[in-house]
Amino acid sequence: MSIDPNGDVTIQGVSLRSLPKVSLHDHLDGALRPATIIELADAAGIELPETNASKLGAWFRSQSDSGSLVKYLKTFDVSISVMQTAAALTRVSREFVQDLAADGVIYGEVRWAPEQHLAGGLTLEQTVEAVQQGIEEGEEAADRDGHSIRVGQLITAMRHTDRSLEIAELAVAFRGRGAVGFDIAGPEDGFPASNHRAAFDYLADNFFPVTVHAGEAAGPDSIRSALIDGRALRLGHGVRIAEDLQVVTEEGDEVQVQFGDLARWVRDREIPLELSPSSNLQTGAIAAWGKTLADHPFDLLYQLGFSVTVNVDNRTMSGTSLTRELALLVEAFEYDLDDLEAFQFNAASAAFLPVEEREELVEMIAEGFDI
Repeated sequence: MSIDPNGDVTIQGVSLRSLPKVSLHDHLDGALRPATIIELADAAGIELPETNASKLGAWFRSQSDSGSLVKYLKTFDVSISVMQTAAALTRVSREFVQDLAADGVIYGEVRWAPEQHLAGGLTLEQTVEAVQQGIEEGEEAADRDGHSIRVGQLITAMRHTDRSLEIAELAVAFRGRGAVGFDIAGPEDGFPASNHRAAFDYLADNFFPVTVHAGEAAGPDSIRSALIDGRALRLGHGVRIAEDLQVVTEEGDEVQVQFGDLARWVRDREIPLELSPSSNLQTGAIAAWGKTLADHPFDLLYQLGFSVTVNVDNRTMSGTSLTRELALLVEAFEYDLDDLEAFQFNAASAAFLPVEEREELVEMIAEGFDI
């Protein structure tokens, strides 16, 4: 099967790009179009490693293939540098939504950290307003093109700074004005969710949904902290929950697995895992299992009944799309349309939306896959 990030993939005679999808783990500063970065950098007098769009895209991908989350995160210095004005934030948010719509996404959640966009003099509130304006412009543009899409903001705090309570208050203040949830991101190892207990207490007191990056650069202890200290309703990546599983016997296609208490809790409570196959390879999150997508514990988690969802994490850094991520999984694990539909059902059910709207998403997915 030929997979082109800018093209389409046909599975069982169906265009994969045309199928309705839900994107839960998608970073705004990891999804800029290289051509846009070049234009914004030129206007701001910012020097880039490459000034050709295709070469800049290739630079992001090569720099991200380090096997280290810390090195991977350094590529964001470039994208964030051009996102320091209201006009720039609005533009990249509008293009983000348009790119999702072109990828067949009908509902998406965009995560980004307002505290990283203040160098140009904006306030935290102004950054959120600028992003929301871009989202609404993108939704309107997509609608004109015949694509129905809705996108909500996941207001994100950086786990290595001390502004998480302030960012949590910001997120709650924008409830009903674009913000649908809260996240913490950045270097995971050494910065557990417990460091931000005050923020999570505030969010819990205000019944505001939380997802936490955990189980990517750190293992089960990080996931435990996300659940206990963060009261996370979803796990950002969460792939290393597989470290709490022990394969007892393996005969042909039959695998017997012993669950640790943490893994059983996550599986039995149906806590969604925001898995990002390509990104997990790039950051070394699955190094314990191997170096290829076929080594990813995605299929093990799926077969054991975990609530797995498929995500891009950072489109620019991974040179990918949700269509491509799904196609890669088909290639690695021989999934069919029923499997891909199940992943979308999981994501729709995990969306930070009222139950009635989640049910509508499920119906839209069922109709789109009824081919």
